[in-house]
Amino acid sequence: MFVDKANIHVEAGDGGNGVVSFHREKYVAAGGPDGGDGGRGGSVVLQVDRHLSTLMDFRYKRKYVAERGADGSGKQRSGKSGADLIIKVPNGTVVRDRETNAVIRDMTGDEPFVLAKGGNGGWGNKHFATPTRQAPRFAKSGLPGESRDVVLELKLLADVGLVGFPNVGKSTLLSVVSKAHPKIADYHFTTLFPNLGMVYIDEGESFVMADIPGIIEGASDGAGLGHDFLRHIDRCRLIIHVVDASGSEGRDPIEDFITINEELRRYSPELASRPQLVAANKIDIADGGESLAAFREYIAAQGLTLYEISAAAHMNVRTLMQAASAHLRELPPIIEYEPEYVAPVVLPASPEDTIITQDDDIWSLEGKWLERLVSNTNFTDNESRGHFNRMLDTSGIFARLEEMGIEEGDTVSVYNLEFEWES
Repeated sequence: MFVDKANIHVEAGDGGNGVVSFHREKYVAAGGPDGGDGGRGGSVVLQVDRHLSTLMDFRYKRKYVAERGADGSGKQRSGKSGADLIIKVPNGTVVRDRETNAVIRDMTGDEPFVLAKGGNGGWGNKHFATPTRQAPRFAKSGLPGESRDVVLELKLLADVGLVGFPNVGKSTLLSVVSKAHPKIADYHFTTLFPNLGMVYIDEGESFVMADIPGIIEGASDGAGLGHDFLRHIDRCRLIIHVVDASGSEGRDPIEDFITINEELRRYSPELASRPQLVAANKIDIADGGESLAAFREYIAAQGLTLYEISAAAHMNVRTLMQAASAHLRELPPIIEYEPEYVAPVVLPASPEDTIITQDDDIWSLEGKWLERLVSNTNFTDNESRGHFNRMLDTSGIFARLEEMGIEEGDTVSVYNLEFEWES
């Protein structure tokens, strides 16, 4: 099975927590705080693997989570950073944001890309020692890693794309001019996934050609296999349009040519405007009658060059490939998709974002800023509790509670912690 599109969820590792620790050594009095920092969380990294040709691996696994950073420890020892998670993708994979469909990255080279960055580790209590606070009993927790929902979409990296109805000889042509070995048989949809082949013209002169299967009438709307595979022509600089000139299946070459081009136009007008060479295949078994003559005249009227070939008999095939190579020398390089995705601006958590709700004499507080403050507070230590109260006071939360009418003896609930309000 060929898989060329996949939805995945990635999560970078959270940073490790800083630790509260004090130096303990014989004959050393008041050794002071020595809590180490937490390690950085592992990132999720995309890496091109040129041995991969499909996104099949992502069909069965959709969630990827990097390693969390280790917590710090005493003696100022920092926690170990989490290992990066390397995800290997085929060359030509376009990464899009699932929500906006904007391009995040076009994986067309060997340079790795950090898709989700790991969270920073939290500080140990050694960072919070001051002349007036010589024994801090609190540390910072690690920051969460980034998470993303993305779409992986494989768009083959080929200079030339072979298009045409099923069974016109595209796979045979590819097998004759390259070392590719596509499955070939005398029935429709023999080819169920795109095949790539390297075509050698001369020393130092070659190009990549792709056999794109499944384009029929209605392909741009999802008929047949075309909807799945039309995307693979997006990068092709040149299109070779193959038609069956023999009429062996009672088809009209002109009608077929018009139909396929209409499907390309409906899928992408820009794609339909790409340069085309027209190959009338199976010329060795064509009767040379009115149908072929009319096709010659029609192609000439379109300002295109017709190459009458027989892939099976190797007739004029090299001439066609040489013409393709000559055209490629005049065309711009393969398309690479520029990033479109703009990451949303995430403002730092603020005390103003704290939500206060009242239920009789119970006042509940919640918010990202408050949640982080709670996680960094050691409520068994008087100094740490004092720091917590000062932060609520200076941030204006106490003033908000008073403005809203809190009374002495009411309960303040903060993330499963409850306090009695005192005026």
